[in-house]
Amino acid sequence: MKIAMWSGPRNLSTALMYAFAARPDCAATDEPFYAAYLTATGIDHPMRAEVIGSQSADPDRVAAFCTGPNPDGKAHWYQKHMTLHMIPAFDRSFLRAVTNAFLIRHPARVIASYAKKREAPTLADIGFLQQADLFDQIADLTGTPPPVISAESIRANPREGLTRLCAALDLPFTDAMLAWAPGPKPQDGAWAPHWYNAVHRSTGFEDPEGPLPDLPPAYQRLADQALPSYHRLAALAL
Repeated sequence: MKIAMWSGPRNLSTALMYAFAARPDCAATDEPFYAAYLTATGIDHPMRAEVIGSQSADPDRVAAFCTGPNPDGKAHWYQKHMTLHMIPAFDRSFLRAVTNAFLIRHPARVIASYAKKREAPTLADIGFLQQADLFDQIADLTGTPPPVISAESIRANPREGLTRLCAALDLPFTDAMLAWAPGPKPQDGAWAPHWYNAVHRSTGFEDPEGPLPDLPPAYQRLADQALPSYHRLAALAL
């Protein structure tokens, strides 16, 4: 099975990748379209040159990779994808050849976390509109709405949340998904030194989050713009 998990940034996405990579039957790949996205858009991100130098920037080659043989002969392959990377110019027909799923997190939490790593995020940067559009397209392409899981539900009860997600993917849950060794991982992208400091200190999912963060007015307006797309998918969450 090839699992394409679609989320925005700061969505618990790296921790969830680590959980799947901890399975002995599962390979993992970190944001394979990142270099293609940066090259096609010209956008400036932290460690831009390192990202582009580390991956193919040809979206067709990346799509062929994502639908090719599973790495290391593993039975399953977890692919961590960012919804914002899948720009309209990229061919999306490969989505029929993978098992798609969606990871969501409340916009206020995403924005508060993102702004600590890259200032002045825009609506395009946080991926909520792209996530809703991609969800609709995958449902149309495959004839079935893909499963949706929230970061909050995983952190509230990792075993229960991951069991529900695995069931939706027709994949047996294993306790191996609940813990990993601290530090960098072989599947980390070249951008990990900028973005992954906290998750590198982790050995499992963190405790449930508290109340939503208070945002300054500009960021609250951004969260308000993202909320309709978030609520659409949250209504379908496992």
